[in-house]
Amino acid sequence: MSTGRVEGKVCLVTGGGSGLGRADTVRLAAEGAIVITTDVDLKGAEETARLAGNTNVEVMQQDVVDEERWSAIIADIVDRHGKLNVLVNNAGIVIPGTVETAATADWRKQQQIMSDGVYFGMKYAIPAMVKNGERCSIINMSSTASLLGYPVVFAYAAAKGAVRAMTKSAAVHCVQSGYKIRVNSLHPSGIDTPMVRNLDTGEPPPEPATNGVGIGEAEDVANAVLFLASDESKFVNGIEMPIDNTTVVQT
Repeated sequence: MSTGRVEGKVCLVTGGGSGLGRADTVRLAAEGAIVITTDVDLKGAEETARLAGNTNVEVMQQDVVDEERWSAIIADIVDRHGKLNVLVNNAGIVIPGTVETAATADWRKQQQIMSDGVYFGMKYAIPAMVKNGERCSIINMSSTASLLGYPVVFAYAAAKGAVRAMTKSAAVHCVQSGYKIRVNSLHPSGIDTPMVRNLDTGEPPPEPATNGVGIGEAEDVANAVLFLASDESKFVNGIEMPIDNTTVVQT
């Protein structure tokens, strides 16, 4: 049952066509937010809206590496809804490869989607959020790969490390500028999503969680997104929150 934890907030979730973005969209909509969910896969985003009951969910096609599209989408949201309260920079991909085997094209693609995409999102969301004068929140999806050594996904780890660093710099910028905008990053480990299930690293696939141990569920991340999107977290800024049911100390 909804308790309206984000009632009246206008949220933009990227990569909403599957996985974490889908779970985030459904969770935010269930708690009263108007959610604009975007993806390069328009059909996937439409399926997300259907799973959310089509209530308070709008769908738009977006490639997050396209800066002009970012500007247009946020302008459209503000024009139609009068504001933007929450941005969830979720869109991402992972292509296996070590520092020696990663193809340069794969390296660049991952940096574009996750580093450039997050940068563009914050660049255009922050001025829009400042104008509404309400408490706002930017949630950037990083990974435990930014905190540990994940040799088989070298480029992905580098991109997620950039997300982590950008988050902290943007958080301090917003505080120093007097903005009512918090910027935080989430750092999931293995989560049961199509991206993780389809990842071919040459290692056995992770097992589903048993007694809280193992691969997590997308809803575990969506719950953290909901908390950071809501005013319950109004004094939480610049943090990096691991979602991994363990420590982030590598042994």
